[in-house]
Amino acid sequence: MKLSEKKSMKTKNRAEELPAWDLSDLYAAADDPRVEKDLRQYKKLNLDLSRKYKGRLASLSPTEFLEALRLVEKTSVLGNRLGVFAYLNMVTRMKDAKAVAFYQSIDERMTDYAKPSVFFTLELNQLDDACFKRLLRDPGVSVYRPFLERVRRFKPYELSEAVEKIFLEKSVTSGGAWRRLYDEHSAALEYTVDGKQYNDAEISKLLLDKDPQIRAKAGREMNRVCRENGKLFTFIYNMIVKDKAISDANRGYKSPVSARNLDNQVDDRALQALTSSVRAQYAGLSHRFYKLKAKWLGVKKIQYWDRNAPLPFALDRHYTWEESVKIVLDAYERFSPELKKLAEPFFNPDKSWIDVPPRDGKRSGAFAMPLPQQFHPYLMLNFVGKQNDVLTLAHELGHGCHMRLSIKQGELNDETPLTLAEVASVFGEMITFQSLLSKLDDDREKLCLIASKVNDMLNTAVRQIAFHFFETRVHEERKNGELSPERLDQIWQEEMRESLGPSVIVDDDSKSIWPIVSHFFHSPFYVYAYSFADCLVNSLYQVYQEGKIRDFPDKYLNMLSQTGVKRYDELLKPFGLDAKSPDFWNKGLRLISSYIDELERLDKKLR
Repeated sequence: MKLSEKKSMKTKNRAEELPAWDLSDLYAAADDPRVEKDLRQYKKLNLDLSRKYKGRLASLSPTEFLEALRLVEKTSVLGNRLGVFAYLNMVTRMKDAKAVAFYQSIDERMTDYAKPSVFFTLELNQLDDACFKRLLRDPGVSVYRPFLERVRRFKPYELSEAVEKIFLEKSVTSGGAWRRLYDEHSAALEYTVDGKQYNDAEISKLLLDKDPQIRAKAGREMNRVCRENGKLFTFIYNMIVKDKAISDANRGYKSPVSARNLDNQVDDRALQALTSSVRAQYAGLSHRFYKLKAKWLGVKKIQYWDRNAPLPFALDRHYTWEESVKIVLDAYERFSPELKKLAEPFFNPDKSWIDVPPRDGKRSGAFAMPLPQQFHPYLMLNFVGKQNDVLTLAHELGHGCHMRLSIKQGELNDETPLTLAEVASVFGEMITFQSLLSKLDDDREKLCLIASKVNDMLNTAVRQIAFHFFETRVHEERKNGELSPERLDQIWQEEMRESLGPSVIVDDDSKSIWPIVSHFFHSPFYVYAYSFADCLVNSLYQVYQEGKIRDFPDKYLNMLSQTGVKRYDELLKPFGLDAKSPDFWNKGLRLISSYIDELERLDKKLR
């Protein structure tokens, strides 16, 4: 056996030892007879809702209205079970034609079966205020107040039932279809470095290699593949942006970001305070840090792909899966024993809730998937044992714990906006980072760990805002016609250069990689939620460090349990924070700045 084959077998065996999720809590397999049975039941529930209540909401008694709400909730629970299973069954094997076809079939059938229930939210929003308030006075109905008030927020932007049905029916052949093409095409891409082939999940890990030549080859290869597939990616993106613009125009949204702001319960003033505060801090944060990093890497300027490179004097530590789990759980327990209890079931060896190893055909990145309370969330990682993977585990586990807490509000009520959905994950990263830092005595190791954390914070707080400005410009320019690959490359290059600063090279070898940001395709204007959450968590963590808030961990967990039923400004009141003030965002950004101050101090000391 050749040495390369031995290495491949060793990697394969190591991957096979890592836990893969067990979806049997949902269904045994795609051919499980319960799938077809539940699809028929899902169809029946939607028809029952229409038959019993269509055209009658305004005349229902509170008792009858409560029965209708419970039927809506029952239908939602079943729909989530079916839809999530089909998606999770597919994302770890995107090259499996049967898994992809199964997902598409479930999506199309559920979309068709849901059409009879379109009337419900439309009629709910046609109720006059007096009738709505009368229904809410009923104790049973009032339990669903968060859901009902969320639906009412979208009242000005709803269309007629006939048009809403068309939008729903065409979703599988418009935006949904383009996103599926993006996912399938991305998963099928192959990258070659030194004669070895990598998928999109694996190639990104090479950017964390200590060897600058390997990073350079991987970075250029990612850009080459994106550039060679740029025509297709550009067409897909143009169609997604146009599809959204058509929907926005028909609904009457004032700007491309308006729908996302409404969904996030973020007013324009808060978003403006965030984006302007971050942009004003580009020079004091990312520009300053990357100048330091260039010096540490021994160059005047670093290439775009070297932003997250390990420092040459850093220990190239490999973490086993068991070590990583212990590090994160210990950090969680140090903050709150209750938080650790929420996290532990994800690692149950009998029924894993988490899929860990990278493998051919698996979607890149990491995510957490919520489910109704009678089930549990699932987490997906692509773990190779880097320090970054430990913090990614802490991040996704934070999501999972948050989901377990917030779902207690009920299936319909638990609709956490993206801006709050990222809080628990970023906070989980922060407490894990602080736990790792507290165990270090060596200044050089401290510098390496803090530098790695600053990298992550800049990627979250600064780079995501640069992504936001990229999206904003694209959606605005798309109103005048399709954008070319060259124009998209140009906008990307301009925003990256401005945000990263003069010490980072963004040239022809890195200007075409914008398609790797899947949120542009899947969730337009999602990206600012990361920065929102990072700055919020930074402010929150500083309050925690100050020790002025009594029972902070309990208040924090209580906040997470209510993210689906209360606005962010109300949730922050117990901590004395006001997100509408630029001072709030600057407080969060000052934490990043203080870490850079510490890096400069350590650098001077070690010089």
